[in-house]
Amino acid sequence: MLDIDKVLFKQSKEAYGKDYATHCLEIYKLYVEMADRISSRRHSANSFFLTINSAIIAVLGYVQFGVYLGAKLGVEASQTNEFYGIISVLGMFLCLVWFRLIQSYKQLNTAKFQVILQIEQFLPIAPFDAEWKVVGKGSEPKLFKPFTDLEMIIPWVFFVLNFAVFLKVTFSLFIS
Repeated sequence: MLDIDKVLFKQSKEAYGKDYATHCLEIYKLYVEMADRISSRRHSANSFFLTINSAIIAVLGYVQFGVYLGAKLGVEASQTNEFYGIISVLGMFLCLVWFRLIQSYKQLNTAKFQVILQIEQFLPIAPFDAEWKVVGKGSEPKLFKPFTDLEMIIPWVFFVLNFAVFLKVTFSLFIS
């Protein structure tokens, strides 16, 4: 296990000089701000992938409606299956990328908060550590259920929708 103290505190207070406490506090504030920015980027990434996947499902529905309407009017749609296949594979790929990105953000946030908690051991107050203890350190679902648990389900819901379209296309090619 990595000893965070040895990596985090490179110099002793005595070796650094009189501005040690001030600089440590400034670095702590900057680091907390960086953790917040990562959460904002994570939210933006989720919004992007949710929008793209919703658009894919909407396009597939729109095309299906066009095929249905065309069939009613006697117009044949010749390349619909290929389109569905390509779009559904693209959708599945985007879902896998989205899921992996959520995992990456989770790992990065976990690491950042471990460092923040370590720094707080040397500050007069430790709000993040106190908050973490109040919610049972994430081990008591009644007190705290990590958002990441729900967040990681959403890409799989879209993946299953795209996979269902892909299966429909694949089976229709073999049946025709």
